[in-house]
Amino acid sequence: MRIAHVLIAGLLSTALLTQFVFADSDGERAALARITHELQAIESLITEAASQANPDARIQFKYDWLRQDLDRIRFGIQAHIDTPRSEPRTFPPLRGDYRR
Repeated sequence: MRIAHVLIAGLLSTALLTQFVFADSDGERAALARITHELQAIESLITEAASQANPDARIQFKYDWLRQDLDRIRFGIQAHIDTPRSEPRTFPPLRGDYRR
């Protein structure tokens, strides 16, 4: 009888842990989807900033490079959401330096 209790407790704890793993995965997907949405929302801020930039400034901010990097990040996140993989993937490096 005691073994049955231990087995039942083990099965219940395994079932609960499995539910938490799925819940965490769903939570992660939801958070990543929010990030991609926010990255898309930033586009209007970038457009506004680019329209206010001084074209005669000695050092220009490269808004197109920023857009490319944000697109890479967004597409990478979306690829993870759409098709999670067990193997690591490689991505091209971000430029990071937006001044010229």
